Amino acid sequence: MTKAFSFEDCLARAERINWRVDELIGPDKRLDFSKPFMPEALARTAPLDFLTADERLELNQIRGNAYLVMFGLVEEFILPFLLDHARPQATGESYRSRAMLQFAAEEAKHIHLFRTFAAAFAEEFGVRCKTIGPPEAIAAHVLSHPPLSVALLILHIEWMSQRHFTESIQDEQQLDPRFKDLLLHHWMEEQQHAQIDTLLVEEIAAGCTPAQIDEAIEGYKRLGAFLDEGLRQQAAFDLEALEATRGKPFGKAERERFMAVQHQANRWTYVGSGLSHPRFIETIRRLKPNAVAEFEAMAELFA
Repeated sequence: MTKAFSFEDCLARAERINWRVDELIGPDKRLDFSKPFMPEALARTAPLDFLTADERLELNQIRGNAYLVMFGLVEEFILPFLLDHARPQATGESYRSRAMLQFAAEEAKHIHLFRTFAAAFAEEFGVRCKTIGPPEAIAAHVLSHPPLSVALLILHIEWMSQRHFTESIQDEQQLDPRFKDLLLHHWMEEQQHAQIDTLLVEEIAAGCTPAQIDEAIEGYKRLGAFLDEGLRQQAAFDLEALEATRGKPFGKAERERFMAVQHQANRWTYVGSGLSHPRFIETIRRLKPNAVAEFEAMAELFA
């Protein structure tokens, strides 16, 4: 398996990064609702040509809210998973245990960050925006799968967040600076998380038989289908919120167009961009080389 990353290197980089939630958002650090939160590459509001410019901006911000809430939701199952896998070697004497515990502490901080953002957004946006959940039920379902399946899903999410920032966010100058700053600081720590989780996947896989690796890959695909259903529901919630901001519903054809465009936008954002990430595909190749073509074909469905 790959030796491109090490727990020691990841820990050293993590320890050089030091930020607090209250430095990024709070009563004196407010969001700017005159600007978009999300890059168009992820929001995909332009194809909805029946929306006014104000409605496209509001939808973009609704999508931004859901984006950070979604990250908070997935970190609700990432955190206990990490603690379970840190515990057997949590002596404090190895780089592995220290890196894993640092990873867990950072994920707890991210949950705090995203909850603080959600409260600020709810207070200022003026319309209730529903999001999928509850987090406890989703976490319980995810964690009921084989550990390697869960580790692969987490790896997918970590590389996904890296791709979003480097390819769509960091060079986008039109976004609200406050929202972009939240994404920047999240990305700074997620770089290490993606690498540590790569090592964790390889560690778990080393103790698996070929049949167990096959089972884990099937479990990962089931989790992807579960996520996809949630993304359809999230698109419906976003439509409901947008209709509330405009004070009246869209027509049947417009609603159908909205759901088709925004469900697929969600599918790219949360599934396709992680599933097709070269680093994720590299891990699949190391686990089961003849599964790569199937994964690449799956990714095309979520583009």
